[in-house]
Amino acid sequence: MNRTWIGAALALPLLLGTVIGTPAAPGPFAGLAGAWSGDGNVSMVNGMRESLRCRANYDVAGDGNTLRLQLQCASDSYKFMLSGEAVARGGEISGAWSESSRNASGTLEGRATRDRIEAVARGANFSASLALSTRGKRQSVTIEPQGATEVTAVSVTLNRR
Repeated sequence: MNRTWIGAALALPLLLGTVIGTPAAPGPFAGLAGAWSGDGNVSMVNGMRESLRCRANYDVAGDGNTLRLQLQCASDSYKFMLSGEAVARGGEISGAWSESSRNASGTLEGRATRDRIEAVARGANFSASLALSTRGKRQSVTIEPQGATEVTAVSVTLNRR
């Protein structure tokens, strides 16, 4: 066998990898797909703390880089219904959210890795930091509103259904 054939044989896998493409690593939302439920608590400005029951549905597309979410939580006196969309590019996320029971909406910006999302949600009269951590079938969500709101924190643990 001459050197030309050997060189071509060695270069072929590199060329095919370039033309065909190597599979991309799953995006940061890939582990969220599906239905989740769990409980947690909401802490109020007046020091009260109430138990919450929550359900979440995550639709994930684009190899784990596109997310649509629905999150509903309720306590004895507090309820919220949050929906949103986000896109991940190079570890950065951006998107939009809305909360139907208070007729609020806004933008979402932050960073995401395969098991952690840290973001800030902003609206006309509202902003909050959001931290979401996923480990297998268990997820922790913490929301800390800023500004004039009766809620100081929401903390929820969800399990995949």
